[in-house]
Amino acid sequence: MKWSFKNLLHRKQEDQETQKNGVMLVAFAEPKHVVAEQFRTVRTNIEFAGAALDKCQIVMFTSSAMSEGKSTVAANVAVTWAQAGKKVLLIDCDLRRPTVHATFRTLNLEGVTSILTGKTKADEVVENTFVNDLSIITSGPVPPNPSELLNSKRMGALLDWAREHYDIIVLDAPPVLAVSDVQVLVPKTDGVVVVANMGKTLKGDMRRTVEVLNLAQAKILGSVERVRAKHGDKGYGYGYGYGVSQPQK
Repeated sequence: MKWSFKNLLHRKQEDQETQKNGVMLVAFAEPKHVVAEQFRTVRTNIEFAGAALDKCQIVMFTSSAMSEGKSTVAANVAVTWAQAGKKVLLIDCDLRRPTVHATFRTLNLEGVTSILTGKTKADEVVENTFVNDLSIITSGPVPPNPSELLNSKRMGALLDWAREHYDIIVLDAPPVLAVSDVQVLVPKTDGVVVVANMGKTLKGDMRRTVEVLNLAQAKILGSVERVRAKHGDKGYGYGYGYGVSQPQK
């Protein structure tokens, strides 16, 4: 099965909309909404899955392809960790299609790429947000060589700094099958969560995603499934059926 031109165009339009306006922070805007509760369930399930590891402080969220919801999940789960009293840092590692700056209504003049090119330091670009206990580092200007930057010693130093200053570090990473950025990040993270869009993500793509992560020796904490909302669902356009479970190989 292959995506039609219409489906690919829709994905591109959705991706551009997210880059422009960011994602919906349901967990912050309506913490009593059923969707917010599902994000808290995801957080709890990640903690259970991570309990089997030596440490689970840096969690990376990715997907097979673009526009499958990984930025929405990453940002909202980061919010729920902050609401639970953790000191949280959300880092936009999607250096090609960043969204964190748009979500949190801030500029993207400096960020990860500024740190990795030696122009500034992490403590100079980290920003507090309107969510208590949640800080962010935006992507910074889009570079010509994202994979090389993410694979640099400076990226390791950035995450070492983050470990010292925060309880939980959430990485919003690029899609696995689109670029090699995720593979170079895997050794620097404690666990990976794969986001799939039910009815959109191809089974073959999901299998290849798991294979690529396994080859990189990633510790896959589970998958998060995103489903379309039923007509009349409260205002968000999407409903989320989330439950972290081990992807089938």
